[in-house]
Amino acid sequence: VFPESGLKVTGIDFLKSLNTREHHTDGYNIKNLVVRRGQPFQVQVSLSRELRAADRLSLRFGIGENPMKNRGSLLSLKPEREDFNGWKISVVKKDGKECLLSVTSSPNAPVGKYNLYVKTGTNIYKPENGVIYLLFNPWCEDDIVYMANEAQKEEYVLNDTGYIYVGSAYSIYDRPWNFGQFEEFVLDACMYLLDKSKLSLSDRRDPAAVSRAMSALVNANDDNGVLLGNWSGNYISGTSPMDWIGSVTILQKYYKTKKPVRYGQCWVFAGVLNTVMRCLGVPSRCVSTFDAAHDTEENLRVDIYLNEKGEKLNSLSFDSVWNFHVWNDVWMKRTDLPNGFDGWQAIDSTPQEQSQGRFQCGPCPVKAVREGDVYLPYDSKFVYAEVNADRVYWVVKKVNGKEKYFKVSTDTQSIGKNISTKAVGQNRREDITREYKYREGSREERMSMERAYSFIRPSGLVPRSGYASTIQTFGGNTQPLILKEPVTKTGLHLEITNTEPLQPGNPLEMAITVKISAPGNWTVDLTGSCQLQYYTGKVQANLGTIQETINLQGASEMQIPLKIAPDAYMKTLSSVEDEVLILVTAIAEVKETNDKLTKETSMRFQYPPITVQMPETAQLYNDFTCAFIFKNKLNVTLENCKLLVEGLGIFKMTTFEQGDIMPGRIMKSEIICTPTRLGEKKIVAKLISNQIKGISTEKGIIITE
Repeated sequence: VFPESGLKVTGIDFLKSLNTREHHTDGYNIKNLVVRRGQPFQVQVSLSRELRAADRLSLRFGIGENPMKNRGSLLSLKPEREDFNGWKISVVKKDGKECLLSVTSSPNAPVGKYNLYVKTGTNIYKPENGVIYLLFNPWCEDDIVYMANEAQKEEYVLNDTGYIYVGSAYSIYDRPWNFGQFEEFVLDACMYLLDKSKLSLSDRRDPAAVSRAMSALVNANDDNGVLLGNWSGNYISGTSPMDWIGSVTILQKYYKTKKPVRYGQCWVFAGVLNTVMRCLGVPSRCVSTFDAAHDTEENLRVDIYLNEKGEKLNSLSFDSVWNFHVWNDVWMKRTDLPNGFDGWQAIDSTPQEQSQGRFQCGPCPVKAVREGDVYLPYDSKFVYAEVNADRVYWVVKKVNGKEKYFKVSTDTQSIGKNISTKAVGQNRREDITREYKYREGSREERMSMERAYSFIRPSGLVPRSGYASTIQTFGGNTQPLILKEPVTKTGLHLEITNTEPLQPGNPLEMAITVKISAPGNWTVDLTGSCQLQYYTGKVQANLGTIQETINLQGASEMQIPLKIAPDAYMKTLSSVEDEVLILVTAIAEVKETNDKLTKETSMRFQYPPITVQMPETAQLYNDFTCAFIFKNKLNVTLENCKLLVEGLGIFKMTTFEQGDIMPGRIMKSEIICTPTRLGEKKIVAKLISNQIKGISTEKGIIITE
């Protein structure tokens, strides 16, 4: 008779509250055990009798459809034996029929869902809820996503709320976003994406491979991924990109239907990808770049075409400058690259260009962008161009019935400004431009640029629009233009500002300031235009132009007003589905010297605030009331108002239909809240109407026992 005859397992306790606290996974709203790799967790096994030395007991962990030992997808762990693929197990203590075991997974184990069962001799015990979720571990020094700083891990792995910075370089604002990586079904949605990615078992060990796959799966383009992008302005068959306030609804809906959710634009893609990466345990942050180049030929140049009135033309440009673009940085060591490229890696799930046949982008080492090492994988040329291209302005004039293109100026400094992310542990914007690029004009910048140019072959200075190139060509100058401002003989300088708050329903009052620093008498032809444009740089409406000739004496300046009446823009504003920005473009030409200069500035509309009234603290499971108050201080009725509110751990996403709010009227909505989780929680609110595409606010509350 074998000694183990009769030894059976009668139960397993996964000691969930103990393990999840140790593993920083106690936030996940799921009944299964969630642990991080490379760190011990304990399980209590109950047996039919005491464990003896001769007994054969093993824990089996299987991953995937058909786990097999020789493929590394089935691990058989015996107490106190040599490790198996870097995993080990030991007996912590025996107490009669109870046996406490400690399991340590390998710090480079494949992440995913493991089925656990226990084998005693020939008996097999399958526990209920025996699926264990294994994640990346930034707390483990041997995991390549290890992050030493505690406060950074709190922010980049555990914070389930944050901000995404949008607007324009002239007026940046924060859009609150609920990442919600711990909410119900979000972890399951991420596991579904991992399975759908068809990554090999060894690729699942590698955060670079996983983050690249997730950048592809968050957009729907090749693989029925999470979000369908739409920049058309028509969102009738789905949710307008402006109407989301977080990732939770999107990922829950996707997990339920397994079909792409409609619709996303760049900040939605970045918000969802941030949720997915934090959920899987990879430190991640949303990164916004203002005036980001979307360049279709990696030639480090974006051509902007203006008509003689100084209005930007849509039709001619293949490439564009987006007012802002949002992607993500994920933190890891790059074991596949030479030394020096560890740390933040850029990934981007907004579908722009194919990389290796799929709409995916990254991980690209942020240090490679800064140093100009744009030959490194993945997609470093593309990311480099987004933050380093030059803007070349062309004026299109009719000469003898033919269109001719005249180069007005080149702006080498305006692309890739104010690169922003939420600060660690604080509700403010942190500028991380220096992580992506050296100071303009510094020696390091010049060296980095020369390095980048040795890998990217920019074309000569030829207008790039399809039929423009047939008309006339210019001599190619492939040397990088490193200038502070376009150098002019007169020191010509332009500034564009608003002189009154830009509120819907009021006249838009702006000014163009022309400065000259050289002594003498100067005649300046100034052309100015005002347009409404999408954040992608696409012009939606022409609002008005000015053309003036001014005289400046010596070193002096003059301010020329540009005023647009409400009638000129309100109709467009209330008919578009997207948030639009006010674009002002100025062209100045000094007659005496032929100096030319172009300047453009995008500004956003300013709105009255929403206020949130609620207590500062509340007790777990005790109801409290939260009120949202908005006073319409604008001179225009806001039609079809909707208030969207969400509080993670307090209440699910809720929409209030508010109808029309007349000028001067006050809207008040109340919601009864029941907190289900401890700690600092946030309530996010957003008001949307035909005229205003999003006034957001948020307020924090501390939930105590």
